[in-house]
Amino acid sequence: MWWVTCLIWSSVWLFIKIGLRDLPPITFAALRLVVALAVLLPILAWRRVPLPRAARDWYVLAVAGLLLLGVNYALLFWGAQFIPSGLTAVLQSITPAFALVFGHVLLDDEPFTMRAFGAIALGVAGVALISRDQLHVAGREALLGCAAVTVASAFVAFAYVFVKRHKRSLRPEVLSAGQMLCAAGPMLVAAMLREGNPASAHWTPVAIACLLYLALAGSIGGTWLNYWLLERMSATALLSMGLVEPFIAVLLGWAFLRETLTRAAVGGGALVLCSIFMITLAMPRSRP
Repeated sequence: MWWVTCLIWSSVWLFIKIGLRDLPPITFAALRLVVALAVLLPILAWRRVPLPRAARDWYVLAVAGLLLLGVNYALLFWGAQFIPSGLTAVLQSITPAFALVFGHVLLDDEPFTMRAFGAIALGVAGVALISRDQLHVAGREALLGCAAVTVASAFVAFAYVFVKRHKRSLRPEVLSAGQMLCAAGPMLVAAMLREGNPASAHWTPVAIACLLYLALAGSIGGTWLNYWLLERMSATALLSMGLVEPFIAVLLGWAFLRETLTRAAVGGGALVLCSIFMITLAMPRSRP
């Protein structure tokens, strides 16, 4: 199940890249949430899982949802238009390095060590090397794409630290559904204002298949499997997926999209993965 989950997370970058050939980025991202909600909410109702009632809970869900699924998705899908899918996966994998910084600032139990500083430095160096390479290889749009995906990973890290800081006792499925509910509306409004009516997009069979895969396999299946695994293995073992996913994503991009990477991009990716490896080693090894 670890490998199944890892393959799902590794393949979403491929489906994002393919879907962006036909669909505008914010519309694509917003409808991913809408389709996932259309499936998830009836499941919660059938299982009689109550949504939170406290205003404080909805505050946490709203902030986390807007950052994690709103701003992150908008930047990620926009930036993914201009860079290879494998590099998108590598740049998003830098999230734990940002989480170290935000955790140190916002949480009391996240001390900042020399190992943490070294991990962050390696990650930053890797991102800088990839961005510089993309500027020379593909131009200004590729550089902006790298920047957008990197900033998106920072929003992901902040959202997770924000949820942990407020320590709300919310079930995982409620947390996911609540965040989607809070993000879907603003995302749809932004998509309509910037890209027009979603119904007028170029809805090819491939685009529809990509949307369904991202919503069902990525947003619902992958998330559920993540929590299922977290109950059965250490957090360190689960987080070690971050070392494997970019490698699989690069292979999928090469196999299906004929994407190639320069030596500089490979070197930058190696630095990012070394950064994540150092962070993974620093995680507690006890069972959750």
